[in-house]
Amino acid sequence: MSADHASSSTVALHEGERRALAVVLAAGEGTRMLSRLPKILHPIAGRAIVSHVLDAVDAADVATVAVVIGPGRADVEAEVRRAAPGASIHVQQERLGTAHAVLAAREALAVGADDVIVLFGDTPLVRPETIARLRAALREGAAVAVLGFEARDPTGYGRLLLEGDELVAIREHRDASEAERAIRLCNGGIMALAGAQALALLDAVDNRNAKGEFYLTDVVAHARAAGLATRALVADEAELLGINDRVQLAEAEAAIQSRLRLAALRAGVTLVAPETVFFSFDTRLGRDVVVEPHVVFGPGVVVEEGAVVRAFSHLAGAAVAGGADVGPFARLRPGARLGAGAHVGNFVEIKNSTLHEGVKVGHLTYLGDADVGAGTNIGAGTITCNYDGFRKHATRIGAGAFIGSNSSLVAPVSVGTGAYVGSGSVVTDDVPADALALGRGRQAIKEDWASRWRAAHALPKDKA
Repeated sequence: MSADHASSSTVALHEGERRALAVVLAAGEGTRMLSRLPKILHPIAGRAIVSHVLDAVDAADVATVAVVIGPGRADVEAEVRRAAPGASIHVQQERLGTAHAVLAAREALAVGADDVIVLFGDTPLVRPETIARLRAALREGAAVAVLGFEARDPTGYGRLLLEGDELVAIREHRDASEAERAIRLCNGGIMALAGAQALALLDAVDNRNAKGEFYLTDVVAHARAAGLATRALVADEAELLGINDRVQLAEAEAAIQSRLRLAALRAGVTLVAPETVFFSFDTRLGRDVVVEPHVVFGPGVVVEEGAVVRAFSHLAGAAVAGGADVGPFARLRPGARLGAGAHVGNFVEIKNSTLHEGVKVGHLTYLGDADVGAGTNIGAGTITCNYDGFRKHATRIGAGAFIGSNSSLVAPVSVGTGAYVGSGSVVTDDVPADALALGRGRQAIKEDWASRWRAAHALPKDKA
């Protein structure tokens, strides 16, 4: 299925023959998250924080990726290997500072690269274009390029001290003078190093400071002492947001959603109330798709051109063909496939089922593990009984069939092309093409029964 991506478009950012190595520091535990889950595995727009960083690296045309993790973090390693299969994994056994963390990837650094970009695994909003700007600064002669931002409140941040275009130093807040604390240009943490000097600059960093740690920021001073050029680049403060607690996690989610909504609108999607629609990182919407208010897209959704998703619907792992409409109040679970012009109405749930062209499922229905032929009508209250307590079983319904309201199709079972199932039936045997299936108790009529019942049970008014 072809559809435009709802997220910001990936830009190929080729740098000629220059090879780049990205070192992603993902060793932090994030205890302020108050969670058993490492902070970089918390999801934003349906994807782990660290995977957003790795995606930006990939989109920036970086040839090699090295990820530094903490000891015993098999969960982080698994996510990294899923998001970036070609990345090398390096373990920082002791947390002795940011430069020490980068040097945990010494093996990758020693292979050699023209550009080395150091990023943090908890900064999911960094853009591939920003990584490209850092590389451009190296290409233009800088040995060190540091990404900064103009802080609304610079308290606590390291300040970038400039002389003209040259970055003179990075001064930690606690060490800054009053004049330096008035500077609003702050260190964003992300840095690029010329590959030829990277290892030497990192090895020159010592731990003669109050914390006894090896600070990555010290490479600026070592570069200047060696007569090498250092530069500062400015990015938006929001892009450099690091996730340390649930408040910042919510801020990052809001920022990602804002990007995704804007990208969808610019790609020709109508969002009736954009602020109420929530996307996943990989949501794909075609042109002229209409999304009504309060819709949630989980991971793995494709909606083709001209389809409509009505209010209060939830989709995940689903594909919706052109001209189909979903909802309101519908749920498409993983494996749901809707053909062209199909209709899924209110309070309908579809799971691992294919609805071919023109199928109508208007309301109050569950279809699981089913294949429904083109033009079939599924009446209200119909369910496929697909689970026997141990296994899932399939239901197959032919084209042009009619399933009456309040029917239960007990899988495994087939309903043939053009067949009818009478309302209120429980179908346990296959139904041939063009047949009528009735699976319900015979109705009995007892004349005057109700009046006799009322007379026999009525109480006098004084005892009622």
